[in-house]
Amino acid sequence: MSEQITAIVVDDEESARSILANLLLRFCPVVRLVGSYANVEDAVAGIKELRPQLVFLDIEMPNYSGFEIVNFFEKVDFEMVFITAYDKYAIRAFEVSAVDYLLKPIDIDRLNEAVERVQQRVGQTSAFNRELLSESLQNKEVARISVADKGYQTVVNTCDIVAIEASESYSTIRTLGAKPLLVSKNLKHFETVLADNRNFFRSHKSWMVNLDMLEKYNRSTGDIVLRDSVTAKLSKYRKEEFEELLRLR
Repeated sequence: MSEQITAIVVDDEESARSILANLLLRFCPVVRLVGSYANVEDAVAGIKELRPQLVFLDIEMPNYSGFEIVNFFEKVDFEMVFITAYDKYAIRAFEVSAVDYLLKPIDIDRLNEAVERVQQRVGQTSAFNRELLSESLQNKEVARISVADKGYQTVVNTCDIVAIEASESYSTIRTLGAKPLLVSKNLKHFETVLADNRNFFRSHKSWMVNLDMLEKYNRSTGDIVLRDSVTAKLSKYRKEEFEELLRLR
């Protein structure tokens, strides 16, 4: 039996707190709820008293948003799973910051995935990056992303990414002049994170390329040759859009 994870729920809606508590009780027995709070101020006091390993945080709350809870702590030594009913930009921000999120209404499979991810991280060196979260929220275009690599969080400059290659539920990030990073996130994740960065293009079901790294393109084979001798594929369904982008650059 897995060791239990202590957790609290923070949401200004009582019904939302109750629904999540019931879902955790039924489907995630590894999580033991030790507190439930309607606002950030009370949650801060609860965290300092109970020291939970995991905090489920609604984003849209009065007085302080869920994001702002980190400002009450010198060191964030708990994992966070953000919850929201909307705001695609906010979702991208917390994905960039290497924390999970759930959309309302909460999907059971996604809830299980989030809990499993927390299980893998509990007890490791804190992965929270306050500076990166702040940067993500203030800037529309993502300049840096944080990815898990062998138990540590590695911050990667997006301008250094040559391409990202998918392999089932994993992705390989190929950066300029560095060893590839294998991360447990699919390509859709990075497509969402980098949605506002015009340099990145999803060229194929298995490839996302940085157009700034383009060296050659073979129209007949669909090969996209990038810096560092990286060769990506171009889907026939994306060919017209890709060639139009090249004309505009």
